[in-house]
Amino acid sequence: MSATRYLPENRTLGSLADAAAHCQGCSLFADATQTVFGRGRRRAPIMLVGEQPGDQEDRAGAPFVGPAGRLLARALEDADIDPALTYQTNAVKHFKFTRKGGKRRIHQKPNRTEVVACQPWLIAEIDAVRPHVIVCLGATAAQSLLGTAFRVSAQRGEALRLPAALDMHLDPEPIVLATVHPSAVLRDRSERHGEAYRLFVDDLRLASRC
Repeated sequence: MSATRYLPENRTLGSLADAAAHCQGCSLFADATQTVFGRGRRRAPIMLVGEQPGDQEDRAGAPFVGPAGRLLARALEDADIDPALTYQTNAVKHFKFTRKGGKRRIHQKPNRTEVVACQPWLIAEIDAVRPHVIVCLGATAAQSLLGTAFRVSAQRGEALRLPAALDMHLDPEPIVLATVHPSAVLRDRSERHGEAYRLFVDDLRLASRC
């Protein structure tokens, strides 16, 4: 399974988004409402990569519009980052879920096969945007670009480069940073919630400085 055959010859963001709308590179398209492609402008200096669209994103057709997206927007503001300077997307473009009680759709983590199948879209987005910094939000996003051995808990905030295996040859070559997904901060109801949010904002500030 792979999205490769759906990639258009013209690799502008607009043509990529149009082509991705018809992607059947893995089985997730069958149950999702629609493809949720990235949003933002070409040459945005910061690319934010999440895991996959959630329930609200699947319905709206745009990334980061649900509760985690609202926390991300607040964190960007606190980090003094203009959202217009970001391109926001996900490693997987369709919502993977299971139903609870017949109607409620519960997020399911995409498996490695689904992540790899969708990787051509993410690579094409990086090539089209040419960001200075790529911020991977959570393990799925980080491992989609940096490999399955990558651990956010051990390598959070490290300034890295895209693996040579991706064969991208970008000039300038973007810096890659990994942090937690905003949903992880949102779910933290412990007494350390404030610290978790502060560390997330610090990671975004680091990305901005890069």
